[in-house]
Amino acid sequence: MPYVDGFLIPVPKKNLEKYRKTAKKAGKVWKDHGAIAYMECVGDDLKNKWGMAFPTTVKAKPSETIVFSWIVYKSRAHRDQVNKKVMKDPRMDAMMKDSAMTFDAKRMAYGGFKTIVEA
Repeated sequence: MPYVDGFLIPVPKKNLEKYRKTAKKAGKVWKDHGAIAYMECVGDDLKNKWGMAFPTTVKAKPSETIVFSWIVYKSRAHRDQVNKKVMKDPRMDAMMKDSAMTFDAKRMAYGGFKTIVEA
Protein backbone atom coordinates (compact mmCIF):
# COMPACT_ATOMS: atom_id res chain seq x y z
CA MET A 1 0.00 0.00 0.00
CA PRO A 2 1.25 3.53 -0.73
CA TYR A 3 2.73 5.84 1.90
CA VAL A 4 1.62 9.49 2.01
CA ASP A 5 3.14 12.67 3.40
CA GLY A 6 0.40 15.18 4.18
CA PHE A 7 0.52 18.93 4.82
CA LEU A 8 -1.82 21.73 5.96
CA ILE A 9 -0.30 25.12 5.23
CA PRO A 10 -1.66 28.57 6.04
CA VAL A 11 -0.77 30.79 3.07
CA PRO A 12 -1.47 34.53 2.92
CA LYS A 13 -3.95 35.09 0.10
CA LYS A 14 -1.66 37.76 -1.36
CA ASN A 15 1.12 35.12 -1.67
CA LEU A 16 -0.98 32.34 -3.17
CA GLU A 17 0.22 32.78 -6.77
CA LYS A 18 3.87 32.86 -5.67
CA TYR A 19 3.22 29.76 -3.56
CA ARG A 20 1.58 27.99 -6.52
CA LYS A 21 4.58 28.68 -8.76
CA THR A 22 7.01 27.39 -6.14
CA ALA A 23 4.85 24.31 -5.47
CA LYS A 24 4.74 23.51 -9.18
CA LYS A 25 8.56 23.50 -9.26
CA ALA A 26 8.71 21.44 -6.05
CA GLY A 27 6.31 18.89 -7.51
CA LYS A 28 8.64 18.41 -10.46
CA VAL A 29 11.59 17.82 -8.12
CA TRP A 30 9.67 15.23 -6.06
CA LYS A 31 8.41 13.46 -9.19
CA ASP A 32 11.91 13.53 -10.76
CA HIS A 33 13.17 11.67 -7.69
CA GLY A 34 10.45 9.03 -7.71
CA ALA A 35 7.33 10.32 -5.95
CA ILE A 36 4.23 8.65 -7.40
CA ALA A 37 1.96 11.70 -7.04
CA TYR A 38 2.21 15.29 -5.82
CA MET A 39 -0.89 17.41 -5.13
CA GLU A 40 -1.37 20.97 -3.85
CA CYS A 41 -4.97 22.10 -3.25
CA VAL A 42 -6.25 25.46 -2.03
CA GLY A 43 -9.18 25.75 0.37
CA ASP A 44 -12.57 26.40 -1.20
CA ASP A 45 -15.20 25.17 1.29
CA LEU A 46 -13.63 25.39 4.74
CA LYS A 47 -16.51 26.57 6.95
CA ASN A 48 -17.76 23.22 8.19
CA LYS A 49 -20.32 22.95 10.99
CA TRP A 50 -18.75 19.91 12.66
CA GLY A 51 -15.28 18.80 13.68
CA MET A 52 -12.28 21.09 13.72
CA ALA A 53 -11.95 23.25 10.62
CA PHE A 54 -8.61 23.26 8.81
CA PRO A 55 -8.13 27.02 9.39
CA THR A 56 -8.46 26.46 13.15
CA THR A 57 -5.93 23.62 13.06
CA VAL A 58 -3.17 25.87 11.69
CA LYS A 59 -4.38 29.08 13.37
CA ALA A 60 -5.09 30.74 10.03
CA LYS A 61 -5.61 34.49 10.01
CA PRO A 62 -8.52 36.06 8.07
CA SER A 63 -6.00 37.16 5.42
CA GLU A 64 -4.84 33.55 4.86
CA THR A 65 -6.18 30.53 3.03
CA ILE A 66 -5.32 26.88 3.56
CA VAL A 67 -3.30 24.71 1.22
CA PHE A 68 -3.85 20.96 1.65
CA SER A 69 -1.03 18.96 0.07
CA TRP A 70 0.14 15.41 -0.20
CA ILE A 71 2.90 13.39 -1.79
CA VAL A 72 2.46 9.68 -2.53
CA TYR A 73 5.25 7.08 -2.38
CA LYS A 74 5.48 3.31 -2.81
CA SER A 75 6.32 2.82 0.89
CA ARG A 76 7.82 4.60 3.87
CA ALA A 77 11.27 3.37 2.87
CA HIS A 78 10.68 4.74 -0.63
CA ARG A 79 9.57 8.07 0.92
CA ASP A 80 12.79 8.24 2.92
CA GLN A 81 14.88 7.54 -0.20
CA VAL A 82 13.02 10.12 -2.31
CA ASN A 83 13.14 12.82 0.38
CA LYS A 84 16.87 12.28 0.90
CA LYS A 85 17.44 12.91 -2.83
CA VAL A 86 15.06 15.88 -2.86
CA MET A 87 16.85 17.59 0.02
CA LYS A 88 20.18 17.26 -1.83
CA ASP A 89 18.73 18.59 -5.10
CA PRO A 90 20.16 22.08 -5.82
CA ARG A 91 16.78 23.20 -7.20
CA MET A 92 15.42 23.09 -3.65
CA ASP A 93 17.73 25.83 -2.31
CA ALA A 94 16.03 28.67 -4.17
CA MET A 95 12.57 27.25 -3.50
CA MET A 96 13.20 26.98 0.24
CA LYS A 97 14.35 30.60 0.35
CA ASP A 98 11.26 31.68 -1.62
CA SER A 99 8.81 29.65 0.45
CA ALA A 100 10.29 31.00 3.70
CA MET A 101 8.83 34.35 2.71
CA THR A 102 5.59 32.87 1.31
CA PHE A 103 4.10 31.25 4.44
CA ASP A 104 4.76 30.70 8.15
CA ALA A 105 6.26 27.20 8.30
CA LYS A 106 5.93 27.15 12.11
CA ARG A 107 2.14 26.83 11.70
CA MET A 108 2.30 24.17 8.98
CA ALA A 109 0.96 20.76 10.01
CA TYR A 110 2.81 17.76 8.57
CA GLY A 111 2.88 14.02 8.96
CA GLY A 112 3.60 10.71 7.28
CA PHE A 113 0.70 8.28 6.86
CA LYS A 114 0.35 4.55 6.23
CA THR A 115 -2.47 3.77 3.81
CA ILE A 116 -5.20 1.62 5.39
CA VAL A 117 -7.81 1.81 2.59
CA GLU A 118 -7.25 2.32 -1.12
CA ALA A 119 -10.36 2.34 -3.30
